[in-house]
Amino acid sequence: MKENLYDKLVAYIVENQDRFYRLAFSCVKNQEDALDAVQNAVCKALAHYEDLRNEDAVKTWFYRIVLHESYAILNAKKRFIPADDTHYSEIPYEEKRYEIHDDLYAQISRMEPDTQNIIKLRFFEELELREISQVLNMNLNTVKTKLYRGLKALKIAIREEDCT
Repeated sequence: MKENLYDKLVAYIVENQDRFYRLAFSCVKNQEDALDAVQNAVCKALAHYEDLRNEDAVKTWFYRIVLHESYAILNAKKRFIPADDTHYSEIPYEEKRYEIHDDLYAQISRMEPDTQNIIKLRFFEELELREISQVLNMNLNTVKTKLYRGLKALKIAIREEDCT
């Protein structure tokens, strides 16, 4: 049974690696850090796959690991202070199949982190609300409320931006 779970996990990771990278990149906004987050998530998942009690929860379990690793990298960067004053410019990374609408993405990034994650998981990763509640370890009604409030705020912000 555990070998079957390991094989299922490996197949799932390989099949969806682009999605995991995209989610990590949306959090850390840096290509190398996103790759590190996904790599760390894969290592942790493969090391602890035996802890997974329900085989059907592989999807939500792994998304949660990717989010935790992405935020761990962000937290580590907050503590790191560069020794020199050289400013490095980041080259934005975009996948050919996925267009990033700068104004929409900028508005989403101004929201609180929970709302950002819910919108990204719902619309960019196409997860169901129930799955999002499991990934973020939130009540389903809380996820719904934050999603609809966030979408309403997004709609208002974009309308205001269009009017100016």
